[in-house]
Order: sequence, then C-alpha cells, then structure tokens
Amino acid sequence: MSTGPRTDSALRHVLGHLLTPLLMCIGMGLAYLGAFHAPAPHDLRVDVVGSGPTAQVLAQTLHDEGAGALDVRTVADRATAVTSLREQGSFGAYIPGEKPELIVASGSSDTSAMAVEKVFTKVAAAQDAPLKVTDVTPVASGDPTGQGVFFLLVALSIGAYASVAVIGGAGAALPMKTRALLAAAMSLVVSLIGALFAGPVFHLVDQGLGGVWAMSWLYAAGILLVGVGLHTFLRRWTTLGVMVLFVMLNFTSSGGIYRPELQPGFFGALHAFWNGAGFVEGVRSHVRFGGHELGGHVLVLTLWFLAGAALVAAAGAVEARRNRASEAGGNAEVAAREKARITEGIEKGTERETERESEEEMEEAVAV
Repeated sequence: MSTGPRTDSALRHVLGHLLTPLLMCIGMGLAYLGAFHAPAPHDLRVDVVGSGPTAQVLAQTLHDEGAGALDVRTVADRATAVTSLREQGSFGAYIPGEKPELIVASGSSDTSAMAVEKVFTKVAAAQDAPLKVTDVTPVASGDPTGQGVFFLLVALSIGAYASVAVIGGAGAALPMKTRALLAAAMSLVVSLIGALFAGPVFHLVDQGLGGVWAMSWLYAAGILLVGVGLHTFLRRWTTLGVMVLFVMLNFTSSGGIYRPELQPGFFGALHAFWNGAGFVEGVRSHVRFGGHELGGHVLVLTLWFLAGAALVAAAGAVEARRNRASEAGGNAEVAAREKARITEGIEKGTERETERESEEEMEEAVAV
C-alpha cells in the first residue's frame, strides 16, 4: 500500500524536525555527563596554618600524595587563613595540633567545602583526633546547601530563552526595534520574578536583594538580546542554538553545583567568562563575600549584554538590507501579479506555513 504525496511530505517534515530533539539529547548528555559525572578535585587551593617544620612537612605531604588534586600552601596564622577564605583565595584551612580544626567557607561552594572536609577528616583520623569544622561564610537560612543561586539561575534562563522563541517566532513580522523593546520588557519581568524567588518566597539571600535583582536583569537581558539577534540568522534553529549557549554550556560551567576545581578543564575555562558563572559568582560575591571581586563578575554580565545589543543591531541592519533589496527588485508588473496571487489565496498559504513554523518553534522551546 503506497502513501500519498501529502503523507510523504508530512513524514519528511516530521523527520526533519526530529533532528532537533536528537541533537538536544546528544548535547545535553555530553554537557551534563561531561561536567558532573565524576567530580574530582584538581589544584584545589587549601592552607595549612603554621610556620614550623610540622606544618611544612604536612603541606608537602598532602601536595605530593594528592598528585595534583590539591594546591597546598602554608600560612602563618589563623587570621591570615580566614582572610584568604573570605576573599575566595582558598577553600579550606587546616590547623594541626592536639585539637585540629578545619576552617571552610561553604558560601563559596558547599561541594568544595565537603571535598576539603573529606581530605582533612582523614588527616585528623590518622592522628587519632576529632576534627572541628568552622564555617566562616555560612549560607542563608533558606539555602542550606548553598545551591539555591544555581536553581535561581535555571529559572531566569528558562524564562529568558523561552521568551526568545516567542518573540522571534510569533513576533517575526514586527520591526527589530519593537522586538528589542519586547526583549527588554521581558527581561525586566523575568528579573522581578527572580528577585521574588530569591527574597520573600524562598529566602535564598538574607541581604543585598537589590543587587541580586540588578544582576538578574542584566543576565536575562543578555540572553534575550543574544537570542533575538540570532533568530534573524538561525531561524528555526534558534531554539537549539540558544539552548547550547545558555543551558548546555551555561549551567555546567556556572559553578553552581561544582566549582571549576572539581570539574574537567573545559568547563573550568568557560567558568572564567560565561554569563552563568558571572551571575552565580556575582551573587555569591555580593551576598556572602562583601563584594570581593564583584566588579569582574558584573563586567562579564555587561559584556554579554553588549554582545546581545550588537547582535540585535546587526540583525536589524541585515533585515533592513533584505527589505530594501526586495523593494528594489519589484516593478509594476510583479506587483500586479503578486496582487493577483494574493487574491487567489496563495499568500494565505504562505502565512499559514510561516505561522506553523513559528508555532513549531515555540512548541519546541516550551517542551524543552
């Protein structure tokens, strides 16, 4: 039994669109499993407090036995170690003695603090001494694991990149200036929702909510502008492209679950300049570390925002050039013929096709 031409065409259409979820599956597997499947420390900075031979020998032994897992140094006193932790210069400080103490800063990364605690619990056990753990930067009451900022990042990202599909698809006929204004408005709404989540709803932060909102807006606006600009060039592949940029590579390199010291080098390298890392580390710096190195993280978010603005400007110029070329190529005869075709309903079919593609694009984004 043979299928008709319409069935064959519909089947080809479906198979073509099934390529997108397959690529998403491959991309998500490579990104998430590559980043998270086997966290292990490498060059994890820790301090041993003391200036005598005992501290020097312990530091050297830990460095050698770690085989690259730990970057161990000695510091003169407890105050110096605490200052380093509060400036995110290290992730743990061990004070040897009859009553050994480990100082950590879980506000920087709970998983890094746990990795350090695991190492020095073994050191203390070898000395038959219980280990006292002191946390100098505890997390907020509503965020006991310190990972709430990461899940806030997820909510902001989904709100922003799903809006890209709607603005680019349903709003494709609108002028670029109007789409850019819609992107700005949506980024404001998404950031306000994020601020509500971070503050009154879940109490992820105990202070600095205004700064968290500002970084949320800058982050969401960057995603929306980049996505709206890319839509002119990628069309139906925009959803996949934005997902690669702001989910696959973004979530995995943000440091929200594991910092780069516990991840493969590729994701650690992205952490230095990707926008998700700028947001997560910026919020941590602002709320938990007194603004230390906050300027660098805000600069990362600003550069992504400016890149998005540049993409929107480039897309607007390309669309304007296309419109001028289309107008220049027309003449009275073509216009009359086009008018007749419109009368015959051909344009309606085109509009239906465009509308169907836009709906499919939005459905793909929402389904993700």
